[in-house]
Amino acid sequence: MAATRARHRSKAAPPAGKRFRTDIQAMRALAVVLVVLNHLWPQRLPGGYVGVDVFFVISGFLISSHLVREIEATGRVRLSAFYARRARRLFPAAFLVLAASMVLALLVLPYPRWAATAQEVLASVFYAENWLLAAKSVDYSAMTESASAVQHYWSLSVEEQFYLLWPLTLILFAALARRFGIPVRRLLTAVVPAVAVLFLAYSIHVTGSSPEQAYFVTQARVWEFAVGAAVGLAAVELKSLVLRNVLAIAGFGLILFSALTFDASTPFPGAAALVPVTGSALVILAGTGVRRLGHEVLTGLAPVQFLGKISYSLYLWHWPLIVVAPYALRTVPTAPYKLAILAVAILLAWGTKRWVEDIWIKPGSGRTRRHIGRHAAQVPGFRAPVAGMAAVATLAVLLGAAGTVKENQSMELAAAGADGPCYGPAAIGNRDCGDPFDIPVALPHMDHHNAYAMTPDECALAGEGELAVYNAPIICDYSDGNPEAETVWLVGDSHGQHWQQAILKLGQERGWRVKLSFLGGCPLLDAPVHSFYGAEVAATAVENCARWNRLVSEAIEADTPERVFVSTFVAEEVIDDGTGDAQQVQYANALRRTWQHWVDAGITVVPLADLPLNGSVRDEECLAFNASTPANCAVDRELALVPNPFIEAAKGFTEDEVKPVDMTEFFCDLHRCYSAVGGVAVYYDANHMNGLYAGQLAPYLGARLD
Repeated sequence: MAATRARHRSKAAPPAGKRFRTDIQAMRALAVVLVVLNHLWPQRLPGGYVGVDVFFVISGFLISSHLVREIEATGRVRLSAFYARRARRLFPAAFLVLAASMVLALLVLPYPRWAATAQEVLASVFYAENWLLAAKSVDYSAMTESASAVQHYWSLSVEEQFYLLWPLTLILFAALARRFGIPVRRLLTAVVPAVAVLFLAYSIHVTGSSPEQAYFVTQARVWEFAVGAAVGLAAVELKSLVLRNVLAIAGFGLILFSALTFDASTPFPGAAALVPVTGSALVILAGTGVRRLGHEVLTGLAPVQFLGKISYSLYLWHWPLIVVAPYALRTVPTAPYKLAILAVAILLAWGTKRWVEDIWIKPGSGRTRRHIGRHAAQVPGFRAPVAGMAAVATLAVLLGAAGTVKENQSMELAAAGADGPCYGPAAIGNRDCGDPFDIPVALPHMDHHNAYAMTPDECALAGEGELAVYNAPIICDYSDGNPEAETVWLVGDSHGQHWQQAILKLGQERGWRVKLSFLGGCPLLDAPVHSFYGAEVAATAVENCARWNRLVSEAIEADTPERVFVSTFVAEEVIDDGTGDAQQVQYANALRRTWQHWVDAGITVVPLADLPLNGSVRDEECLAFNASTPANCAVDRELALVPNPFIEAAKGFTEDEVKPVDMTEFFCDLHRCYSAVGGVAVYYDANHMNGLYAGQLAPYLGARLD
């Protein structure tokens, strides 16, 4: 019946440039479904993130087509009207979901997440979220932060920045066209593809040199909008139905191929984004004719068109629900829960489309819409958007302040229990404490007071040498001017750094001069790092790691301290020395080569065995859900412990030269490994130690040194 009606309409269809494009609505549906399914089931649809790129191409096509038609018809673009339409189209729903996300954060998320949520809401409300995430992507200490409820606003930020600058760009080239007597469309048809090629080249370059940052920066995505714009500027109306069907099928095929075969390790956007972008352009181009295409039997169905209609609001709502669901449910969502999340997101998207989006986009439709819509349309200038921004920003500031208050209260609570005989590692071996691994945890949520990288105020950067580029060495001098005081170094990646609180406490007790140097994601050894968390490390990062290795090793040799403490994240930092040997063999040999230089200088090397795994073997939030029974988060020892290459590397050295220290007994018993000891959370995040617990380990680490 629906198909029959569609065929009837096509006989009298309006020109392609003016008719409603059901194929584009279907593309919106496909794009949002890919993104949502990727977020709900990332292992099943690993490349679903390409849905965002489909949206970018559609936006470039629609906006550019509209602007160029206006330029050709009137000779100008009414910028105030254009920006006002964009604001009415995008802001109300976006600001509603931002406000709702903050309410959900306040009611459901742990308080340490409030400040990060507030920060990202502020970035999102001013459409700069992509730049905040780009900055965090190159800040190693921020890379292990849990995703915020508004992180998905990064793509909206990119799109809004495009909407801000693209009309100005078209106006500039239109003025040049008039100046030289060239038809506007002809000039833009030549210029826009050149813009696409230029920014594609940049995207490929930055994806290779800074892949984490490239994913978010606007310049790496401009070419995708430009491809859509180029299709619109071509103004081609294909006549061949066969050709159009082939192009459409090929286009949808390319989009689906990338969604099914790409994953987190695919360098993206870069050249890989050509696949979904080309696919999107082909589908749009195929739809320029009048006669119906074969795919419309499916894409024209009411459910598909409905999803396309609510795609914007569905994109807004799905992610906050996914983020808060584990906390609201007190468990990791299984398939039935995920289906429920999807259903709730669709329901909220439908309501938002009907009672928020449409009211502002189409004033005068329905009694309620007529009243509110007419009022919205009559608001002069940009008062309404500015008021909305101010309201959401104010709520964000209040949420951040509430988080600070809660963090201070938690510190007082922690201090109150710190002197107990069963608090932290003191509970191990104390029969009066019962099971040390199942004592209820009063503070399962980590805040900045637990940060492993927190450096005391008395520590300071020393010198202006090459190593100072890496903010090193940091010197914490507890010698009180004693010329006989020991000098020790603590070095490594972030898994060396998370021992910092223990070493500094020992330094205070023993009057050491402590020197610190760390580089996240970079093992300190004589071999190049190859991959981190399964993703190949960029060439520039490999070079930077090798340079830091050389500088810090030479600085230690020249300083000749009594001891060097060193650790590294063996489980997820893959090295490649070119021999093809097993990782444990490569690690042992590379460590031995580095240590030999220090030993030859008369320095004792103290390798600190890495911690048992956390986020890769248990849910990172397990302790938050099981604070009263933390033993529920235990995992088998064989699963949590990784082979320790320090033991093998130490062979051939005497104990005075290399003295490995293994503190596993403070994380595991003979059978299982735990996420809390003596009522104290062991981990700060997915793989780093709680700074508080590290400090508590100081006397036990000291005993191993004596």
